[in-house]
Amino acid sequence: MSRAIDIIVERLGGLAPTTAVVLGSGLGPLADEIANAVRIPYGDLPGFPDMGGVSGHAGELVAGAFAGTQVLMLSGRAHYYEKGDAAAMRPVIEALAGIGITKLILTNAAGSVDPEMLPGSIMLIEDHINFSGANPLIGEPDERRFVGLTRAYDADLRASVEKAAGIAGVRLRKGVYMWFSGPSFETPAEIRMARLMGASAVGMSTVPEVILARFFGLRVAACSVITNLAAGMTGAELSHSETKDMAPVGGARLAAVLKTMFAEGLADG
Repeated sequence: MSRAIDIIVERLGGLAPTTAVVLGSGLGPLADEIANAVRIPYGDLPGFPDMGGVSGHAGELVAGAFAGTQVLMLSGRAHYYEKGDAAAMRPVIEALAGIGITKLILTNAAGSVDPEMLPGSIMLIEDHINFSGANPLIGEPDERRFVGLTRAYDADLRASVEKAAGIAGVRLRKGVYMWFSGPSFETPAEIRMARLMGASAVGMSTVPEVILARFFGLRVAACSVITNLAAGMTGAELSHSETKDMAPVGGARLAAVLKTMFAEGLADG
């Protein structure tokens, strides 16, 4: 991993961002708004994931000035369902910590379990339920693996996202994200269970990244772009194409929140 860190530091050429953003489905174009961007394909970085498995995920690290603030964006993520590896994003998160990133903002596309939280909505994740049964720290050889997650989602960063949404005039919902392994979508019975367990949205990513980020000492905030109502709520079958089609709608709203967050200096919260 030290080799990947060395390559990133060398190519950044003096840039020293302290905040990184993982761009989920629908947020990829945000990386194109970085001024004087330094772009590093994942393929150039030892240990970084091969992004050939999921359409809509580019697979590159982009750094530069965003809304007047130095930031590093990750366009694309690896998912557990691709190879059954919950720690697929570990080399990425470890490298971020190694170059001095202290805050990680995660975004994703998710299905709503709440009939009043419609597609196009933005949800700030307050907590999560790991329903997959997998954990990226399985096999970690020492007691550092026992990571506390009582405050997995940093209160100050969450407050900053809320403030930015208010300034941007974007309605921000809050709730609990439930991680299913995928790649198949959930059944109507599983969605009824998720609702009973207190979930607000369901998805196939983010939770392992949160666990890894906390393991490496990063502060975390996360938001979901709601792309659909979950299985059984409308009677329609779900599809990945629906996720890709709807993600840009909520993605534009979340992009406005993130721009405001950086422009107002709230990412330092």
